[in-house]
This record gives sequence, C-alpha cells and structure tokens, in this order.
Amino acid sequence: MNLKEKLNYYGSIKEPFLFIIGFDKTEYEVIPLKELSKEIKYTIDKNQKKSNCKIDIEKLPIEFEKYQYKFDKIQQEIRDGNTYLTNLTAQTKIKTKHTLEEIYKNSNGKFKLYYKDKFVSFSPERFIKIEDDKIYTYPMKGTIDASIDNAKEKILNDPKEIAEHTMVVDLLRNDIGIISNNIKVEKFRYIDKIKAGEKDLLQVSSKISGKLKKDWQSKIGDILLSMLPAGSITGTPKKKTVEIIKHIEDYDRGFFTGVFGVYDGKTLDSAVMIRFIEKLKDGSFVYKSGGGITSDSDTLSEYKEMIDKVYIP
Repeated sequence: MNLKEKLNYYGSIKEPFLFIIGFDKTEYEVIPLKELSKEIKYTIDKNQKKSNCKIDIEKLPIEFEKYQYKFDKIQQEIRDGNTYLTNLTAQTKIKTKHTLEEIYKNSNGKFKLYYKDKFVSFSPERFIKIEDDKIYTYPMKGTIDASIDNAKEKILNDPKEIAEHTMVVDLLRNDIGIISNNIKVEKFRYIDKIKAGEKDLLQVSSKISGKLKKDWQSKIGDILLSMLPAGSITGTPKKKTVEIIKHIEDYDRGFFTGVFGVYDGKTLDSAVMIRFIEKLKDGSFVYKSGGGITSDSDTLSEYKEMIDKVYIP
C-alpha cells in the first residue's frame, strides 16, 4: 500500500496509529501504536515539566552573505510575480555534548518526536486536529522577541506581519475547504508566549475550522495529503512556492517541516515538525529553522529570526 492507502486503511478499521510524513512526502512512516518500537518516542499536546538538566548548544549559523544571496533570489521571485510569501529555511550547525534522546527527554514542547536517533523535533505548532467530525488547523506565522518594548502591540500592528499572516490564513482556509464545509476563522492572530532557551518569544497564530463528513476516518489519507506540505512552512501560491524553495534552499529538508501525529481510534492530532535537530552521517548536528519572506521583509531581521529559532525549549 502507498502512503494514502495506509492512512485510509488504518482509519477505516479504527486502528490507532502514528504517522510521520516528510516535507515532500517521499519519506514517511505509518505505524500502528501496538507495533511502535522504542526507537520512536512522541508527545502529543502535552507540555512536560522541564527537567533540571540544562541542554547547552553552540550555534554556528551560515554566513549572513549566504543567507542574503538566497533572500535576494526570493525577492526577485516576488518581483516576478511567482510568489507572494516564501518560507526560507537554513541549516545551522550546532555543537552539544548531549544525544538526541537526551535532548528529547530534557526539553519541553507541546508536540515532541524522537525518531531512531536521526532527529528530534519539539514543535509549538499544531497542524490539524480532528474531533467530533470537525477539523481544526492553527497556522503559526509571526515571531518577535518578547523582551522588546511593547512587543505584542508591535507585532500585531506591523503591516508586514499582518500581510504575511493573512496570506497564510487564506491559504489554510482554502486547504481545509477542499475536504470540509462551513469554514470559519474562529480566532485571528492571537499570541502565544514560548520559552526559547534563555529568552521568550511571542508567536502569532490563528484558529480555523471546518465540518467533515461522518466517514472522515476512512479518508485520513485524502485529508492529510490534500493539505501537505503545510501552508505555514511553504508560502503562497503553494505549488509554485514549493518549487522555488527546493531550488533556492539547495538542501534536502527531509522530515523537517513535514508533519507527525496520532490517530487514537476516535480523534486525530498532529503537528508541523519545526524546532528540529537532525543528526548527520558524520555524527554532527544541524538545527533547521527559518521564516516567511515577503516583499516587505528585511534581510537582517529575517536572518536574526532564523537564528533566534535555534533553541532548546
């Protein structure tokens, strides 16, 4: 069975399972929970109390000039009318004395995943949640250092941030409109405070809902794959922007910015795999992060935001 068939099959027989799907959907796992190995650990929608073990990392980001080169290429694509919003990510080399499993155990995050000593993700961003025949999605777009004076007011009133978030909300409304009815934006641009290492960040999200048909469980594959890759980590228009991302980023995102989640037999919950550390073949680590680029974006601010997002929560 292919990915969609597996998802639909386990949903149709109401078999609880974990799914992990990469950015371009070529890498994936669909595993019944009763068969889950100890090499994979997860936490869904539960902030765990952080341990006393402090995870220190040293950041070795890409040079600003390299980031600016990619940023400028996206700006040209925007001027050419090929994209209006593009999520640009990069790999930051990090050094730490800790293993991925130790990082998983001693970090906090509503949605955490440890995968076969290959990567760990501790994501604050829910992708979709389905319960009582309703689907919810929570696009997260917009970040500011909470220590800045009037940070909340600044990010909520910033024209660039408003435009960027509105584009993502519109994209996600269209995405869930493909597979549901009665689409509503239940909350628009609300603030969450997130602990980012030694500092706090404010992140802006919205809540969108739709009504599914009663047999949605047998269509889990159709639902997920119609919405992937997630709008908040691609851009708009999605198809063309994904092509631009693959050309300009010049590295393989792999599972980064894909999604993972659990279907428990009745409900489904999932997250976008951001805040992501990957172990390379030589044993070193990279932390993948990024942000949305629009015509109003400032190169240095976006570069700093990318580095700010390199942290252990």
